[in-house]
Amino acid sequence: MTTQTAQYKPQHLHIAPSILSADFAKLGAEVKAIEAAGADWVHFDVMDNHYVPNLTIGPLVCEAIRPHVSIPIDVHLMVEPVDALIPLFAKAGANIITFHPEASKHIDRTLSLIIEHGCKAGLVFNPATPLSLMDHVMDKLDVVLLMSVNPGFGGQKFIPETLNKLREARAKIDAYTAATGKTILLEVDGGVKVDNIQEIVSAGADVCVAGSAVFSAPDTDGGYTTIMRNLRAQVG
Repeated sequence: MTTQTAQYKPQHLHIAPSILSADFAKLGAEVKAIEAAGADWVHFDVMDNHYVPNLTIGPLVCEAIRPHVSIPIDVHLMVEPVDALIPLFAKAGANIITFHPEASKHIDRTLSLIIEHGCKAGLVFNPATPLSLMDHVMDKLDVVLLMSVNPGFGGQKFIPETLNKLREARAKIDAYTAATGKTILLEVDGGVKVDNIQEIVSAGADVCVAGSAVFSAPDTDGGYTTIMRNLRAQVG
């Protein structure tokens, strides 16, 4: 069911390339290249081979890339349990930390822990996770991240039902902002490409994570200016 029909237009579209799809042999150069191409955030996927069926990177890699970029590092924790890693990533240079509510025994406490360590805090919703889990913690949220694929691997196809969920989340956030004045960014992660980003943003997204769409389309000089320009051009 569609919960909102009006097309959304963010004040500024944030594009956050996911380094899960980058060349790990030259990760410092890769994050420098996406910043030079106009990326707004670096999206940093942390998987533990427990909460999700893959194993990726930890705080030491975050610390290693921090000196190479000035834009925010957006750490997406796909780990269970989650709380022990939050101080480590905050110390390593994370600016934004998001986590899945299923990975926390006390969602409010975990959000508070992120805030206490000086980072912006967010919840991540898998395709089948109900948005009602945000209802009583919106005062602590800076970001709501909707997964448009099932987490665990890069390069998956966008799940179309995410568009309806985006509209529902947008309506919740807009109502809360109207009542309180608090800004909460709505982020989407999974299968974002040139041919669907306009539809995704129109449904309510402020932030689009793009992994393979960016890192599989380098310019001849190894930069990513063309693909970043093309992604933004679709939105206008």
